Amino acid sequence: MIVLGIETSCDETAAAVVDDNGRVLADVVLSQIEEHRPFGGVVPEIAARAHMETIDSLVHQALGDANIGFDDLDAVAATGGPGLIGGVIVGVMTAKAVALATGLPFIAVNHLEGHALSARLVEKDRVDFPYLLLLVSGGHCQLLSVEGVGRFRRLGTTIDDALGEAFDKTAKMLGLGYPGGPLVEKAALNGDAERFSLPRPMKGRPGCDFSFSGLKTAVRHAAEALPAGPLQGGDVADLCAGFQTAAAETLVDRTQNAIDIFTAEHGQARTLVIAGGVAANGALREKLGRLADVNGFQLIAPPQRLCTDNGAMIAWAGIERIKALGMDGATDGLDFKPRPRWPLDPDATAAPFAGVKA
Repeated sequence: MIVLGIETSCDETAAAVVDDNGRVLADVVLSQIEEHRPFGGVVPEIAARAHMETIDSLVHQALGDANIGFDDLDAVAATGGPGLIGGVIVGVMTAKAVALATGLPFIAVNHLEGHALSARLVEKDRVDFPYLLLLVSGGHCQLLSVEGVGRFRRLGTTIDDALGEAFDKTAKMLGLGYPGGPLVEKAALNGDAERFSLPRPMKGRPGCDFSFSGLKTAVRHAAEALPAGPLQGGDVADLCAGFQTAAAETLVDRTQNAIDIFTAEHGQARTLVIAGGVAANGALREKLGRLADVNGFQLIAPPQRLCTDNGAMIAWAGIERIKALGMDGATDGLDFKPRPRWPLDPDATAAPFAGVKA
């Protein structure tokens, strides 16, 4: 089985070809960083136009890299939401056009499920259901019990900002530029994390919810309290190190609560998966790795190329759906409506996504 995956939910235009053995036959990603850099963040209108201008060529490039044609495909999958609606529309309409022209089944994939199942693409022999998932990205921060394909129970979520957004806004405040996550991580390498007293939001409280707006504000107040004038390199490095450490310790605290809940419910299941763009951060991976070890869990993190948005995870999520539900059960109608919001169902007993029609 070979599936074409299309991803256009934010600022990466991506197409990939994956087979049901987990082989990535082609994986093409075109970043829009340079288009958005002057604005310090993603501009939805610019993103949608860039997707529209490049998606056709990326699909053809992916097929060429895989050395196949449309006739060799078994299905086409595209991110159906959540995301910036202009970009989601571009990807969905492209996949529908391919499906209509070729007669291939069309599968609308929840972008979050793409991230959630990406660990099973590269570690399919080590990641069995159920597992605990920490999903951290620019727009999402959630802890989920992953029971199966399309079957999730949300244990906690952010009540304000996602961690990736907090990274980006911290970088912007400190004059580092965009995208903020890698720049903050790089600056933090030379910083003193103890210099500034920054909060660990929600730490010590019951439950698994997150909050990062206060941490972001604390960074701003700390920067404003410094002597007037441009921030010095050492100040920026120390603020980045302090912010990153505070964020990591917050994640550890909230994830520990989720581990306790998950362990009580699932006994011998001992896998913690981290996914999403922020999961590429090395400092966060290190602290979460120690947390997993202490609790007797195995930490699984996809390689960095699969943490950020990509078409391979969308193709694989489509394959997982087909395996779980059969082709007829996995296929969506061409009347599917792109969704700016599409939460992972918090009820673990709910029907899989394929049973939820627009």
